[in-house]
Amino acid sequence: MLRSVATVGAWTMASRMLGFARDMLIAAKLGATPMADAFFVALRLPNLFRQLFGEGAFNAAFVPAFAGTYAAEGPAKARMLANSLAALMAAFLSGLVILGIVFMPQLLFVLAPGFVGEAVRFPLAVELTRITFPYLLFICLAALVSGVLNGMNRFGAAAAAPILFNLVSMAALLGLTPFVATPAHALAWGVVASGVLQLAMLLVAARMAGMVVNPVSVPRLSPEVRTVLRRMAPGLVGAGITQVNLAIGIIIASLLPEGAVSFLYYADRISQLPLGVIGAAVGTALLPLLARQLRTGQRLSAHRSQNRAIELTLAFALPAAFAMAVVAQPIISALFERGAFDARATAATSAALVAYAVGLPAFVLVKALTPGFFARGDTATPVKIGLLVVVLNLALNLILTRHFSHVGIALATSAASWVNVALLALLLTRRGQLVLDRRLRRAAPRLLGAALVMSAVLIVLQAALFPIASGWWRLSALALLIAAGMASYFGAAQALGGLDLRDALRTLRRRRG
Repeated sequence: MLRSVATVGAWTMASRMLGFARDMLIAAKLGATPMADAFFVALRLPNLFRQLFGEGAFNAAFVPAFAGTYAAEGPAKARMLANSLAALMAAFLSGLVILGIVFMPQLLFVLAPGFVGEAVRFPLAVELTRITFPYLLFICLAALVSGVLNGMNRFGAAAAAPILFNLVSMAALLGLTPFVATPAHALAWGVVASGVLQLAMLLVAARMAGMVVNPVSVPRLSPEVRTVLRRMAPGLVGAGITQVNLAIGIIIASLLPEGAVSFLYYADRISQLPLGVIGAAVGTALLPLLARQLRTGQRLSAHRSQNRAIELTLAFALPAAFAMAVVAQPIISALFERGAFDARATAATSAALVAYAVGLPAFVLVKALTPGFFARGDTATPVKIGLLVVVLNLALNLILTRHFSHVGIALATSAASWVNVALLALLLTRRGQLVLDRRLRRAAPRLLGAALVMSAVLIVLQAALFPIASGWWRLSALALLIAAGMASYFGAAQALGGLDLRDALRTLRRRRG
């Protein structure tokens, strides 16, 4: 599992680095203006549906079924399953895209009520979202093909595909802006183009792996297809709950003063780095692994895999959370404060980043715990937990935004995520499906100690470097902070016994060999 996590994590890290470059370019061109608010809503809406119908509910039901079928019954049966589901998804999502484009004003009336009646944000958001909405069709099909590759234990192409999103977005912003109405229009067209290219790349990768996926084939409602669809039902409700949480944030942010949507977007983008690199990597590698181990009766191996996934999660999520909380202001200042993004936007975004950092370990731990349910065919339990979490999130949003404005939205998200983790872990433990082994119990407090050592180093260096750093030199100062933080954390973790870096390197070399 370590090599699979490293593969996914490395490609995701590359994508996130390019994502930072893209967001720096967006911040310089759009800042935290009404145009930026409108574009971020236009980007968030197809992503809500993508996570609902693509990566969330579908993968939770499809990847274990495909991986199990591929291992037990061979490629032919697995190909039939993938093609039938691809055809069903393509037909359904095509209809959804058409309806969304036609009824976009009504949809945004619900999801961004604070924009309604405004001369700039509402009409611009409607126009931009109509452009970006077809993206969900291409990216959901791309998620299916990614699931096929992951189920075959091929993680590279699926993890590398999002790089195209960032490259195409930057190219569109720089190249299309002179030919369209606004820079936001150029970005919107770039989003759609990136979806087409990602799907094309993954279809080629699947073909090269010997698995031809055809979304325009005639679907067969075989027993395996019906099983996936049946398991998707509670997963759709669960994913819908998650998207309701996100939609609540958008709705409430749209009611706040101009810029709130943008502040939360930029802060969320920073917090998504460890979530994408660590959480997505662990969840992506763990789900098919657990499914295969449980399908073939390797219960002890599944137990070990779950513990190592949690250990990996803590090893990287804890220092990331502490670092973001301690040096939030330098991070936002160095990355975004130029052009249309001013010091006021830096302060507001930094406060939101601190709030997201509080919940970062929880965001990532969810990715390590939910495969424990999905690999056993249980997509209903996370739904029941999610129902409680969405109610809690709504209540906290209403309470906290009164006192903390947009920061209250981030705080509510973090608090609700910790409750989600606690309930998932409690139920897995009660069922005997999660027992923390001696290695994990020993490592966790030592990793926390290493994160505290790193935080002290960052506080001292921040006070020495950033009062004298200005302009583009802030990027150099931030790079020095990151290097010092990583060195101090991994050094302390090795000294305290929380990590054995030499053992990890030996494992990677052995797997590569």
